[in-house]
Amino acid sequence: MDKRYAVLIDADNVSEKYIKPILDEISNEGVITYKRIYGDWTRPALASWKQALLNHSITPIQQYSYTTGKNSTDSAMIIDAMDILYSHNVDGFCIVSSDSDFTRLASRLRESGMQVIGMGEEKTPRSFRAACSVFTTLEVLVDQDDAPDAPAMAPPARPAETAMEEEPSRRSGLIHQRVIEADIAAIISENDDKDKPTGLGELGSRLVKKYSDFDVRNYGYSSLSKFLEEMDAFELSKSNSAVTVRLRDRQIPRKELDACAVELVRQNGKSGMRIETLGRKLNDRFEQFNVKDYGYTTLARFVESVEGLEIRPNRAGNRVVQLKK
Repeated sequence: MDKRYAVLIDADNVSEKYIKPILDEISNEGVITYKRIYGDWTRPALASWKQALLNHSITPIQQYSYTTGKNSTDSAMIIDAMDILYSHNVDGFCIVSSDSDFTRLASRLRESGMQVIGMGEEKTPRSFRAACSVFTTLEVLVDQDDAPDAPAMAPPARPAETAMEEEPSRRSGLIHQRVIEADIAAIISENDDKDKPTGLGELGSRLVKKYSDFDVRNYGYSSLSKFLEEMDAFELSKSNSAVTVRLRDRQIPRKELDACAVELVRQNGKSGMRIETLGRKLNDRFEQFNVKDYGYTTLARFVESVEGLEIRPNRAGNRVVQLKK
């Protein structure tokens, strides 16, 4: 049986251009049983909503602005949400607003076992995003809705690092892609320790549980699989209809790494080489070098394990790597 949702919209903080994508998105989740929108409809600023309300059969709830600077719409929306909650007629709520005033409402509804889907513009505060079970950025829905009109040829792919640097500055509330990548690696490693494969569905579910506003469309991808395929750290394999994700084997052969470290120190002469310099040179030679891949927590511990090398303090008190005598 499809889940039933109540869609409650704050007209003061959302534009009418988003209404169709909002309803389409919730329709993918279940059946919409309540469609209500709140605002002071005597204000000329909300006149543009009229046609959208007629086209989509949304019930406008009048709430007068009794005092300048005070938003009475929020209170009316919160009261209605609690009435609907105690009617036991829905399985979830969709709260559409870019206002952090609904943070506590979202938390309270979730405490009662409700699925809470939040929707708002990119300016929506982090507190409201985190309070929802799932949060979707409205600009992403509009971009997706306009996609069929776009040219068939995809734009040239940007280098991953460039994309990761640009996105957070453009969307201040967006979780950095490097953070997401680290979380995915941790999930896969955790499953590997249990000899358990990591499915694509499990990854998506756990990421949304950790970050309610995680949505690959925010990063310019249409699906989680395409998002992962652009990351060098992971590889996907398909068996029948199941897709599993694993860490790509990027480990440099230990013998090659040890030989390179010894040669770098030898080239520097009797004075040796500062440990920080050796680490930098190894990273220059092997871009993917990470001591943690070899079971060490620090570069010093790794160097101490290399046959033929030792670490000694010099007169300045710096740690220097030298050839063993």
